[in-house]
Amino acid sequence: MPAPNHSASTDITSILKEKRFFAPPADFAARSHIKSLDDYQRLYKRSMDDPEGFWAEAARELYWFRPFTSVLDWHIPDARWFDGGQLNASFNCVDRQIEAGHGDDVAIIWEGEPIGEDGQPEVRRLTYNDLEYEVAKLANVLDDLGVNKGEVVTIYMGMVPELAIAVLACARIGAPHSVIFGGFSATAIADRVSDAKSKVVITCDGSWRRGKIVPLKDNVDEAMQLASGVVTHTIVLRRCGNPIKMMPGRDHEWEDLMSRAEPDRDPTPMEAEDLLFILYTSGTTGKPKGIMHTTGGYSVFTYLTAKYAFDLRPDEGQVYWCTADVGWVTGHSYIIYGILPNRVPSLMYEGAPNYPEPDRFWDIIARHKVTTFYTAPTAIRAFMKWGEAHPGKHDLSSLRLLGTVGEPINPEAWMWYHRVIGGGRCPVVDTFWQTETGGHMITPLPGATPTKPGSCTLPFFGIDAAIVDEQGNEKPANTGGLLAIRKPWPGMLRGIYGDRKRFIETYFSRIKGMYFPADGARRDEDGYFWIMGRVDDVINVSGHRLGTMEVESALVSHPAVAEAAVVAMPHEIKGQGIAAFVTLKGGQQPTEDLRTELVNHVGHEIGHIAKPDQIRFTDALPKTRSGKIMRRLLREIAEGHEPRGDTTTLEDFSVLARLRESEEG
Repeated sequence: MPAPNHSASTDITSILKEKRFFAPPADFAARSHIKSLDDYQRLYKRSMDDPEGFWAEAARELYWFRPFTSVLDWHIPDARWFDGGQLNASFNCVDRQIEAGHGDDVAIIWEGEPIGEDGQPEVRRLTYNDLEYEVAKLANVLDDLGVNKGEVVTIYMGMVPELAIAVLACARIGAPHSVIFGGFSATAIADRVSDAKSKVVITCDGSWRRGKIVPLKDNVDEAMQLASGVVTHTIVLRRCGNPIKMMPGRDHEWEDLMSRAEPDRDPTPMEAEDLLFILYTSGTTGKPKGIMHTTGGYSVFTYLTAKYAFDLRPDEGQVYWCTADVGWVTGHSYIIYGILPNRVPSLMYEGAPNYPEPDRFWDIIARHKVTTFYTAPTAIRAFMKWGEAHPGKHDLSSLRLLGTVGEPINPEAWMWYHRVIGGGRCPVVDTFWQTETGGHMITPLPGATPTKPGSCTLPFFGIDAAIVDEQGNEKPANTGGLLAIRKPWPGMLRGIYGDRKRFIETYFSRIKGMYFPADGARRDEDGYFWIMGRVDDVINVSGHRLGTMEVESALVSHPAVAEAAVVAMPHEIKGQGIAAFVTLKGGQQPTEDLRTELVNHVGHEIGHIAKPDQIRFTDALPKTRSGKIMRRLLREIAEGHEPRGDTTTLEDFSVLARLRESEEG
């Protein structure tokens, strides 16, 4: 067998042509932090020419117990930011606002999923004073249970305010937290608890999801049997009232512990490079990767990216809502650590977007007067499928900014979002970043960056992004290649917990001297970035390497299609063919004529080479609870195999059975 030609593998054919263009609204730009493209380019040039000066200035907007003595020490793949400095992330989220006289300002607005007998959901508003009181008490509880600085605390809860309180309490005493998404199974919990060697787990009896109770405590109990002897204490918050077993000596009631705790606890000064948290990302094979983020660089990066990408300005009545779960990095960075230091209320919602009806999100926006709405493209495509009547029932005029996160957004979903949800007046910030990057890497700035549907546009300050080949040579405009980051940034991961070799091999071995996020992309003639999908999702059709995102975008541009996922399938002649799984909009029926029409539509939109060889109509796609499509499972179905491997993150297992039964074309 000949050696693989890695250089050729970077030549990803770009077939998506998008010419629409939207300038920032003049009234929005006039009030923004960054008011024009010239302002952006001037600041970006400064961040490239003098990165240490730029980031030192940004860092000083936060509070340091002891000033840093150096800004950056970089020896690939290891970065140290703000050495010599001491700070505390909990202090910068909470106490800093109180000391500035804003203790009575609302920090978190929370809404539960269940609807009460009066027709209203439960709503809680926590001020910075409220947060400090609860966080200090829980910090003392953890201290009393023997949690020391540097020891990892595992948190497995629903989307309740106590989840944010638990995160901030860990940060207050210097105990790194490991938040596990509430949809994960007992096996996933056990793997993560064992890897982190957590002595303490914080959980709930259950959480609400589409009117049903997810049995969180039961999952923890099962996980403790799998990870025998690791956990010594479990703190249990009563949320749903479902029956649970409490083991004497190990399991403790949240309310009991908090009622006895002192409400004062000074934050522990942390070195800038002290570990703030571990967040596990689940791969398709092997054990999950424990991504490590440290206190100083991550705090500065999330604060500044949130400030500029969402144009956060306190005292102007803004209400910010990120629909992610805190169990994912989006919730860490853009519900808690990036938002609270900017002193704009952060809204948390407990449940599903379609409970009790598909208009729940729009009802929440109207009632709470949300100004910034940040959600995933998969959610937007679900909204498209459910129809415009649902948002049409509600007054969405409070919205001033829309954002997307989690994966590339196809142009037609972008346009629907802009038109239907934003009323054509709200800028859309399509943000590219990862768990590993800590915060936004490539994103529009809403008052400065003209946007193109489907493009995440331009790099954030300090981010040296490029499209390169395997040797690190930059590729010409509109040529697909490997996305690479050539310089360090404050929010970058510091390693994989307990696995130095995997850290280097995964992120710094493919392109020498550069961070590789595993995505293919192109950069157009204006310097805008277009993410083409993960490199391992590229389809090789008759020698042409096609990015899945572009084919999916072409399918969704058809008026009958709500969502599509494209994967490779074996093909006798072409080597690999294109299998498309298509979900139709409400009222549309799958027919042979429509199947043929969709194949021809893709050919018309982006070329004959991209025509799907197989189209399966399905009422749903296999997704995680965070909204990511599990393309690995679709590949196995397209190849005629039973889905294998880890399915613990799959939200609805019945989808797999329906997919296997779906009609092929």
